Amino acid sequence: MSRRPAIRGRLCAAVLGAGWHGLSVLLAPVLRVNLRRRLARGKETQASLPQRQGLASRPRPAGALVWLHAASVGETVAILPVLEALLRANPALHVLVTTGTVTGNVILHDRLPAIVGQERIITQFAPLDVPRWDARFLDYWRPDVGALVESELWPNLIAACHARHMPLALLNGRMSDRSLASWRRAGCLLARMLSTFAWVMARSTEDAVRLQQGGAPRIDLIADLKDAAPPLPHDPAALAELQTLLAGRPVWVAASTHEGEDATIIAASALVRQMLPDALTLLIPRHPERGADIAAHASPGTPRRALGQAPTAQDGLWICDTLGEMGLFFASGAPVLMGNSLPGCTGGGHNPLEPARAGCPVASGPRIGNFRQAYARIADSVQFVETPHDIARWLIPLLQSPEARLKAGAGARQHALPDPALARKIASTLLALGQN
Repeated sequence: MSRRPAIRGRLCAAVLGAGWHGLSVLLAPVLRVNLRRRLARGKETQASLPQRQGLASRPRPAGALVWLHAASVGETVAILPVLEALLRANPALHVLVTTGTVTGNVILHDRLPAIVGQERIITQFAPLDVPRWDARFLDYWRPDVGALVESELWPNLIAACHARHMPLALLNGRMSDRSLASWRRAGCLLARMLSTFAWVMARSTEDAVRLQQGGAPRIDLIADLKDAAPPLPHDPAALAELQTLLAGRPVWVAASTHEGEDATIIAASALVRQMLPDALTLLIPRHPERGADIAAHASPGTPRRALGQAPTAQDGLWICDTLGEMGLFFASGAPVLMGNSLPGCTGGGHNPLEPARAGCPVASGPRIGNFRQAYARIADSVQFVETPHDIARWLIPLLQSPEARLKAGAGARQHALPDPALARKIASTLLALGQN
């Protein structure tokens, strides 16, 4: 009798897996059409279209190959220390890095020149989860070991790796309460996928519990990849130019904002300027394509960096709708409000360790469910806000007093120092899996 639940679970997973397999095969023509639509909206590139169907970006090099897959910007930045550790550990190794978004791909290419051994890094877009496209991708690249980051759980891809006896790891595994509840409708399929991983690392204790509830047999490491990340890079010449442009002005940053937060930030900007008429808000949308929409809701003539426009002394808001420059704006040490956290947006937060490591005072809205562990780490240094008045009350003393701003920034930096040993540990584990 005790074997019956396990047999039912395997049967359920087989049925659901076959259903997903068949549905994705049927939808392949629709996905091709959707890729063209995404290209027209700037969500894909001409180069990404064939790669999304599993075609290669370049010849496969001889020798050992590790494959890392990161969905978008946050995951891409998080794996950079592991990427560097892999290259240092084995001078003959090549690493294939796939991303799922154009922004993630752009960030990756922006960061590659700073990586020693970057000539051994291959980049391309990940295939969509169509069996034929997954097979084409895996059969061409033949990775010795693969690693998916956070919540990239694709049934066909994971099944294809398993069928090829390719060790697969889950790095920074993330499973929210909402995701787990959604997966319960296909819990046996989730359990089969999680049980396939040769090594599972959870981002936090809470994520570890939920991943085990979902079917992961064990969690071998609980740590956040973002704890290994150094401060975001910036171009010193660009920073000098920015400092000259903004010299003498009280400046604050609203970073990685999402739809639904703009009105609150613009209202806070106006309140700050009532006390400090020359104050300037740098509003940086998470998705740069939102720049035009934000400008439409701001004062007429609000400058946009993507259009090459710089703020004048009369401007109180500057929409910095460019990609890959967050390190530049954080390097100024200005107070930073982290977006995707205020009432009105979808919520979940963004990584507060990035501005903290640059020595910026940090504030956030209350909706930080995706980054609870990071916020707990710097809890004594974060101010939580909700309304325009909350934001203004936090900002005005910092903008009025350079000493208070420097003290708050130094406290944030002290709590956010990176852990370089974490990346080395992950890299050595992946290399060991690839040799088995």
